[in-house]
Amino acid sequence: MIIGPFVLEIILTFLVVAYLLQKYGNCRKHHILVTANVFIAWYFAFIIICILPLDVSSTAYRQCLRDNFGFPTSFPLVSPVTPINSSEVSNGTSADPNRSTQNSVEFQAILTPESTCLIPWSYVSDEVLQSLWRVVYWTAQTLTWIVLPMMQSYSTAGDFTISGKLKTALVENAIYYGSYLLIFGTLLIYVVLQPNSNLDGSHLKVICITASNTWGLFLLVLLEGYGLVEIPRRLWNTTKRGYMLNFLYFKASKVSAERCEAEERIDDLMEEITHISNTTPANHPTRSYIDLILEKLPDERKSVTQLRRSRDDAHFTIDGISVKGLAKLHKQIIRAIHMYRRTQCQWNMLLEQVFHWEDIVANESNREKIFKTSLKPTRIPLFKSIRTPKIDWYWYCMLRNWVYRTLCVVLSVFSAIVVWSELTFFTQKPTLSLFALFISSARENYNYIAIEVISTATIAYLCVCAYYTVFRIRILNYYYLAPHHQTNEYSLIFCGMLLCRLTPPLCLNFLGLIHLDSHVTKNSNIEETSYTKIMGHMDVIPIISDGFNIYFPILIFFVCLATYFNICSRILHFIGFEQFIGDDEMTSDLIEEGRELVKREKNRRQRLENKELRRRQTTRPGSGTSTRRSGTRDISMASSSPEENSRIELLKDVEPIDYTEERNHSPDDFGRPLHHEEYTGEDGNTYLRSSWSRIGRPPAGIFDDV
Repeated sequence: MIIGPFVLEIILTFLVVAYLLQKYGNCRKHHILVTANVFIAWYFAFIIICILPLDVSSTAYRQCLRDNFGFPTSFPLVSPVTPINSSEVSNGTSADPNRSTQNSVEFQAILTPESTCLIPWSYVSDEVLQSLWRVVYWTAQTLTWIVLPMMQSYSTAGDFTISGKLKTALVENAIYYGSYLLIFGTLLIYVVLQPNSNLDGSHLKVICITASNTWGLFLLVLLEGYGLVEIPRRLWNTTKRGYMLNFLYFKASKVSAERCEAEERIDDLMEEITHISNTTPANHPTRSYIDLILEKLPDERKSVTQLRRSRDDAHFTIDGISVKGLAKLHKQIIRAIHMYRRTQCQWNMLLEQVFHWEDIVANESNREKIFKTSLKPTRIPLFKSIRTPKIDWYWYCMLRNWVYRTLCVVLSVFSAIVVWSELTFFTQKPTLSLFALFISSARENYNYIAIEVISTATIAYLCVCAYYTVFRIRILNYYYLAPHHQTNEYSLIFCGMLLCRLTPPLCLNFLGLIHLDSHVTKNSNIEETSYTKIMGHMDVIPIISDGFNIYFPILIFFVCLATYFNICSRILHFIGFEQFIGDDEMTSDLIEEGRELVKREKNRRQRLENKELRRRQTTRPGSGTSTRRSGTRDISMASSSPEENSRIELLKDVEPIDYTEERNHSPDDFGRPLHHEEYTGEDGNTYLRSSWSRIGRPPAGIFDDV
């Protein structure tokens, strides 16, 4: 056993998972148990993906030993061979073992495993891998079916005690567990009624593994079928700037509507709990629970709630406040805050994408070949010296389109190979699965590095296709992964459940593609991986096992076909769910609405940046007069009412109209932003600011509403 690569894989996987959890999660705010369980779930799922290629290469070595020597383990074979004289053979005598050295026994090495089968550079023994897979598999299954669902319900429970939250979590998961118990009981009865059935502990374990694999395989059909088509198409569409801007404007309109609904919902609940708090005395038994709820309310919405009109709260009385009612309200507030945070996070990330694409379009005609942004970018200080504006211009305006198109072609070919292999991997003679042919060719040439590279690339691409689909489809938009520690506990737990639940059947599917599953190839002479010996084969429950090799590939093909022609999107659009359909009137209206929303938000952020820039300029040393004026203005504004402050802020941001400028104009020029004005920030970067042209006659009727 060569322990170096194996240990290195485990350490690197640990570091990668720790980095990802630190990037998306928030260890300081999240509960330590949530962070620990999510880390274990992510780590074990990544261990399967990273260590399985080593298992495949080690299995190729054991297969070579089995083909040449009839055993899957290596030990030296050296046999003494004694030359026999022809006279002795004719006389019927045997060779004398005590003769002199010149006529002595000559030793000839017949064959040795070391000389016939090359040992992989990352060889891991079967015993070590089986021990690893046993721990990883059963820990992951315990997390995904028992621990993580309970923690997910526990995190959203509105009760105020640990026992109450556990009870609520058990009740919420009763239907979830009950459905699986019903399926398992039906399967168990079916197995018992079969003739010659021998149900013991080992058979029961096989049934559990088979049921889990069945669920995972059918879910993978839908997820992979969508991702295999959508990922290359998304890369190709990314090179079309007009398409991307329209798609982002359309998405901005929908996210803005969700954001408004989430804000209204949280405001209603905040108003309700505020009224309860105002009508509950300090010595009331539920006062501590009310204060606990008030601490969770977002601070940025409290001022909005105070300005809203009070409702008719006659139905709220002190006697009507109960712990059960507060727990129900607490649960609603937790879910509302989750939706509010999700929509705010998605809105901010979407705005960053739209602003970036608008900057790309504005910089395409820049002859200076320097990428100028309309807003101050937020970059890591380490990358500021590497990603200069000139490098950004060459990447975004020249190179990226060609790189993405090349990557799209490569992934399209990869997707076609996956679909073809899925359609043909049940055929053993002749071998039609391309992945099986690749692995077989590398195994015959003892190219173990090629085996591991092909295995890693294939498993990684299948995982990307499956997990990309989960976070893209509309029905699961409740979950999200946001960088900069913005992902909540609920989404992190869901991601851990998903990884533990889908990774084992996905890897079994891969082993079937490369013909390392004896139940798929119907060949008992192949050496199976240690992964298969612990986690079972790519089997399904006996009720649907007949014909599985026929409808499983066909179903994948039809899902890919439906995704390519956008059949699901058109059906959803037809029944009223807005989808991005380029030639539709409703889509065009949503694009225009999103463009206006983005424009308003961009202008608002530019005003804030300009205000901050002016404030910094007035507070520099040597500008005492400006500082005093600014201080006087701030004092006068502070003494005014909020409405007066809003008027002053609006008037301060309006630029004066210059009537002395040149009057060259055309009827179509009025009210359009004709150019981008450049300004340099304190950090030395150049930014773009949309400015309105003052060329032409002054607008009429600007004081009609005064």
